[in-house]
Amino acid sequence: MIGLLLQLFWTFFLIGLFTFGGGYAMLSLIQTEVVVEHAWLSESVFTDIVAISQMTPGPIGINCATYVGYDVMTATGAGHLMGVVGSLTATLAITLPSFIIVLMLVRFYTRVKGSPVFEGVMGVVRPAVVGLIGAAAVILCVSVNWDGLVPSFSVVAENFPDWKSWCLFAAAFIASYKFKVNPILLIVVAGVLGLLLY
Repeated sequence: MIGLLLQLFWTFFLIGLFTFGGGYAMLSLIQTEVVVEHAWLSESVFTDIVAISQMTPGPIGINCATYVGYDVMTATGAGHLMGVVGSLTATLAITLPSFIIVLMLVRFYTRVKGSPVFEGVMGVVRPAVVGLIGAAAVILCVSVNWDGLVPSFSVVAENFPDWKSWCLFAAAFIASYKFKVNPILLIVVAGVLGLLLY
């Protein structure tokens, strides 16, 4: 049982370490390791786990690791408690590489944050980040039909259905920018107002 837990930990640690692109990018690697390489679960059980992971709040890769850890342990005849231990093991293993990398980056940042070279690099990066965030906002507000590399501006439609949506957007922007209202409160209030208005 301990050997299986260690194998589970190592498998999901490597998945967390070498997967780039978020949770959906992890799914094929998890499927390869769990279904093909180790044959811990069948393809149909893994498909069910992916469906449940998509419906559960949180990152799909971590959700999938949690469910796989539980099912792997209980499939061997272990009880519910060992299934929970398997869940915790797989979840810890898949998140640990990201935690270690971020911790190393924070330590690196605290050492170089006063450096003129670092400040110069950040001075170049900050406007690019602002531009990327602005581009994402435009993409959310306006739907453009792209035809190859050049957008077909003849087919541009706004994603806001009516004036009520624009009013909600303006109110949320003013509350956030001018009055510094908590974003969570804004989301809740906007959700309630959306339900009432629509």
